Amino acid sequence: MMLRADLHVHTVHSARAGNLRFLRSRDCYSKPVEVYRRAKERGMDLVAITDHDSIDGALELVHRLPEADDVIVGEEVSCWHGAIEVHLGVYGMTESLHRDIQPLRANAFDVIACLRGQDVFFSLNHLLHFYRGQTPLQAYLRLLDEVLALELRNGAMLPAHNLLIEKIASRWTSGNGRSRLGMIGGSDAHTLRRVGSTWTEAPGRNREEFLASLKRGRSQAGGAHGGAAAVAGDTYGVIGSFMGSLLGAGPRDHAGWHRTACLAFAGLSLPFQFLPMTIAMVGKAREAAAVRTVTDQLHPLLAEEAEQSLEAGQVPF
Repeated sequence: MMLRADLHVHTVHSARAGNLRFLRSRDCYSKPVEVYRRAKERGMDLVAITDHDSIDGALELVHRLPEADDVIVGEEVSCWHGAIEVHLGVYGMTESLHRDIQPLRANAFDVIACLRGQDVFFSLNHLLHFYRGQTPLQAYLRLLDEVLALELRNGAMLPAHNLLIEKIASRWTSGNGRSRLGMIGGSDAHTLRRVGSTWTEAPGRNREEFLASLKRGRSQAGGAHGGAAAVAGDTYGVIGSFMGSLLGAGPRDHAGWHRTACLAFAGLSLPFQFLPMTIAMVGKAREAAAVRTVTDQLHPLLAEEAEQSLEAGQVPF
């Protein structure tokens, strides 16, 4: 029996957005129970919540649905590999493990060692998303020797980006004792609109067997790729929810003079609401250029990896 789950979804409990921080806009305004319902409507057998550096959304869902045995407590952990931000999707997260990794986030390898020591399944999300040549590509890709899986289909990333990651995952012989990296997929939805549009499938009859299959690398990804429209759509959705919160619909994040200032800013910015789409299009053009650059650099690295694997008596491809 194959079970399906969108393994990359955010809720209102994700960290605040990094742009225009004085506005105190959230990264997402979706309520956990609404995410659960939408995922089920889209045919997901299991529902994972992976907020940025928080498990509050998943715990809220568990509290609201105490009888549900189809909720995966997840987290997208932000950490660093030198000057490069790294996001790890963790599944089967506990409150104690969440606390343990917080002081380790300055070094992605320390976080990875902790997660492996606790025998939880985790993936490296949207590889190359933050990579802009800050370090040699080969040094950056050494992360792949330590992680259990790659998110090879992200619902916000370009098809060319996802396909490049799939190629890497299928050819990279990991140094962590596994001959192949696991492969997962998720929508990376910041609004309800895309929840369940990209997913992971793995054999199992329940949540525990599904997670066990992920650990064994017995999974595949499917569903939609992304692009400028996906990113801009989420951005406009977050903007709309932010404005709604200023008017009393949603989280009460603003009061007094700050609320008045944010309302004034929102009103003044209305003529410029073409900017999110423009920014998304520019961002995706840069992403496409980065994919082309990495593709050109990657061929000799994969060839070197294959040669090393053959010397070690392994079959890399």
